[in-house]
Amino acid sequence: MIYFDHSATTPVDKKVLDKMLPYFNKNFGNPSSIHNFGQIAIAGVDKARKQISNFLNCEPEEVVFTSGATESNNLAIFGFLKAFLKNSKNKKKPHFISSIIEHDAVIEPFMELESRGYKVTYLKTQKNGVIDIEEFRKAIQDNTALVSLMYLNSEVGSIQPIREVGKIIKKINAKRLTEWKKMRVRDRGARPDPIYFHSDATQALNFLNCDIKYLHLDMMSFSAHKIYGPKGVGALFVKKGTPLAPAQLGGHHENNRRSGTINSSGIVGFGEAVDLLNGVQEKTNQKIAKLRKKLVDGIIKNIPDAHLNTDIDNASPAHAHFSFAGAEGEAVLVNLDMEGIAVSTGSACASSSHKASRVLIAMGIPVELAHSSIRFSLGKNNTLADIQKLIKVLPPIIKRIRKMNPIYENK
Repeated sequence: MIYFDHSATTPVDKKVLDKMLPYFNKNFGNPSSIHNFGQIAIAGVDKARKQISNFLNCEPEEVVFTSGATESNNLAIFGFLKAFLKNSKNKKKPHFISSIIEHDAVIEPFMELESRGYKVTYLKTQKNGVIDIEEFRKAIQDNTALVSLMYLNSEVGSIQPIREVGKIIKKINAKRLTEWKKMRVRDRGARPDPIYFHSDATQALNFLNCDIKYLHLDMMSFSAHKIYGPKGVGALFVKKGTPLAPAQLGGHHENNRRSGTINSSGIVGFGEAVDLLNGVQEKTNQKIAKLRKKLVDGIIKNIPDAHLNTDIDNASPAHAHFSFAGAEGEAVLVNLDMEGIAVSTGSACASSSHKASRVLIAMGIPVELAHSSIRFSLGKNNTLADIQKLIKVLPPIIKRIRKMNPIYENK
């Protein structure tokens, strides 16, 4: 089998698995226990926390372990709001900013907040899947409390200008505070709340600079299984001083920010997976980008009416998202699967939905073309032979499917 669906998940690296195995049976203790078994387990967790904090350029205590990016995103949004409402002295309801191309794990929590009466501004996207910075500036209100923007889009691979957004927020926060301090004490009112900045960096951790100081972030979400680590474990970076209340109760784990028995084996694997990125990320990116170029060139050369939706100049090196006019995406996926090649029609979390991708629609791609889309996402274990087989079997598949489409054939 050839695997081109690394955005959905990645295989666990053998080095990661080797680090995890002792924590299933030998070092199996509950990390919260004070006896020797527990202390051995917590030592592994502490090491992983340090590995991840080193990679992010943050303090170990700023890393909160979760079950994955979905929980991290929900904790970032709901946990922030709960703490913000408790601590803020301002009377206005907080305003939120996100984008229409976010993962459902961000969109749906914000829709829930809207149902509670909160105002959320969803930024549109340009044709290349990137938000407009000027639209973001205009969206900021005096009661904007939280901005949440995905770092790297999971479908088309577009990279959002997170650092630029972070710098804008930092300047606005400084300006608000300076203006408030200049006012006469009796006219000041409550100290202005800063705008906090969260990013879902689930897809980005593998490829991009995730230094939180460079990006000017207050919170950032991750999953281990996107970087050759285990499923069911993730993390939320929470900058010291950022208001965050636990979303679930029943224990005092993770400095009272996330209750639940600590997944020591998964966390140890997560730490090792992050450690394996150090020093090789750029080299791996270059290798994958070269393979992606051969894939893109081969498809465009051999398949007429193939539309590349990924902006190669501003995307991860792994993504190549295509629409094949006249060929239903699911039909292409099934035929490729029969040839031993695994691909996707979009986000794995929405794969059971028959609706056209809202990301593609937001980019201005017609509905019928959006339904004819395939996402190829490459990984570090893919080879030139994998690409060559795809280029060999895909053109006849597209041709065969199009012949069964009378509308396309009669164009």
